[in-house]
Amino acid sequence: MRRRSTWPTVAANLAGSAVIVVLFLVPFVWMVLMSFKTRLQTFAIPPVVFFKPTLENYRDLFARGVFGHYFVNSLLTVLASVALSLVIAAPAAYGLARFNFRRKKDVAFWILSIRMAPAIAVVIPYFLIGSLLGILDTRLVLVISYLSFNIPFAVWMLRGFIEEVPVEVDEAAMIDGCSRFGAFVRLILPLTANGLAATSILCIIQSWNEFTFALFLTTTNARTLPTIVTQFLTFQGVVWGEMAAAATITTIPVVAFALLVRKHLITGLTFGATKE
Repeated sequence: MRRRSTWPTVAANLAGSAVIVVLFLVPFVWMVLMSFKTRLQTFAIPPVVFFKPTLENYRDLFARGVFGHYFVNSLLTVLASVALSLVIAAPAAYGLARFNFRRKKDVAFWILSIRMAPAIAVVIPYFLIGSLLGILDTRLVLVISYLSFNIPFAVWMLRGFIEEVPVEVDEAAMIDGCSRFGAFVRLILPLTANGLAATSILCIIQSWNEFTFALFLTTTNARTLPTIVTQFLTFQGVVWGEMAAAATITTIPVVAFALLVRKHLITGLTFGATKE
């Protein structure tokens, strides 16, 4: 039987990939270009493509004096929430992967359903609880609220990675005198290091971009970078130039981080994808 040429398939795949890349990149490139335009150039019709860049929007942005404070809030909140999520989710994922108990699938689905709940549906209870405890407009309330979507996601991610490790590894460790917890810490966690890295990367990106909790649970002291866009909605209209500049600077850390750790992310997400 004659073997069919794969060139048409390769060309079709490349064309499809190119279209997807363009669809994702065009809005980002447009936002970056807008951040270097003057107000007149922003509203010009037809749109101005070739122009002399200006840093006016960036100067006005930093003149507001809150950008650095919001950046620190975002950084500390994200790091704390992701670290706590992994500490809580890893043992939970190990339990779901290794132990058999009644209604195990129901428990696993319940955890997943928490992740599927929209943030706007739970922000009011969080607001009432935060008001009762006196922790509104603090980084603590954001860390706690971010745990609500980071932990379920991390549990499901890590459960899959742990299930790829043979049960015989645990059994061999316990035969040698290691406890169940010792086997988990000394063997399972190192063997699923790529999975931990991939999970933490995705949690960091989700937490960094979170908007709803940061908007409703804070006012000034604990505001994060995504909420800075609300400052550009004035009674005179939207200040598009400064908003684009703020969005560009907010996006850069996530993009740079994703590029730096892309190897760990790809390795973790493809862990166990092929079997001999």
